[in-house]
Amino acid sequence: MNSLHARYPFLASAREAVRDANLDLAAVIAGEGDRHPAVERGVERVRRALLDGTVRAPDDGRRWSTSAEVLSYPIARMLVSLLDAPGAVEKYANAEATTAYERFTADFETPDDGLKSTRGTSLTLETFLADFDLDDDVVTRRDGFGVAVSTYISLAREFGDEWRLVTRQLDDGVVVVSQAELHELLRTAVEIRIADDLPLPVPDEIGVALADELSELESSFTDADFSHDIDTLAPELFPPCMSALLARARDAESLPAHSEFTLVSFLTSIGLDADEILSLCEVRSSGRADRLRARIERLRDERTTQFAPPSCATLQAYGDCVNKDERCETVTHPLVYYEDALDESGTVTDWRDR
Repeated sequence: MNSLHARYPFLASAREAVRDANLDLAAVIAGEGDRHPAVERGVERVRRALLDGTVRAPDDGRRWSTSAEVLSYPIARMLVSLLDAPGAVEKYANAEATTAYERFTADFETPDDGLKSTRGTSLTLETFLADFDLDDDVVTRRDGFGVAVSTYISLAREFGDEWRLVTRQLDDGVVVVSQAELHELLRTAVEIRIADDLPLPVPDEIGVALADELSELESSFTDADFSHDIDTLAPELFPPCMSALLARARDAESLPAHSEFTLVSFLTSIGLDADEILSLCEVRSSGRADRLRARIERLRDERTTQFAPPSCATLQAYGDCVNKDERCETVTHPLVYYEDALDESGTVTDWRDR
């Protein structure tokens, strides 16, 4: 197991490394004494995926070993499979794919330069394509890349109108795409791979051994104290963090994945549908609208506490907790802030009726 496997645990070489290590995952999970670091990281991985839309470790100073990071992936997959939560598989796969996308787009821009500090940690486009059996389906061109028609259709089938085959340039049996578009397709390939065989059939003994971890996850998903009956849209009463994110979205800023997840999950939690969110955020670009709509629909699978927006502590860790006011000092969650502000304000005209 190496650093590349830790960053991209869904690669075939990472699975082979786990297999070659001859580790008994059941023994790792059920071991006596303190919880194994791989189990701890697996719990964190699922919690971060479902609450924060990422599987990156938080910036809390803790460092995970390479083996703990690699092994946390199969453990997280078992935890997701055991969770009785609507949409958990889809949201987990989306978070893994989003994190992978952030990493491989950076790696493709700055490939391994052979230095000791970077050797073996960066993923190349060639390695990615070979791992996904796409090396014969993607070709480099002067004007970008060419993707085999069948592969393009399978990866772009849930994208918007601008991705429809009739709108694309076809040349010698391939669909011409830009570098950024290719990266979007590869992100989808990751998400499909991760979601395809979930939920897994988890042996009973492992399910029993993970009972405490499951309880911990379920507890963390229901910690926030708010009603979920909020159905009034009053942007002027939003917490400062959401007001700031909304302003950035309206300025057509490309929000980081965690910030976009935060804003969209907040808006879906107060009852907005895709059209209302796009209108509120003043999204005019068809490409941006299609991508946002897909994320909104995933988050609207089920409006439950499991997939509420991140807490104030998480927003602070990511730098999205800004312009704090007096009410911020008394709450731990942006939805609690908004609910309290609505209660205090009395009768409010809904933004949709103005």
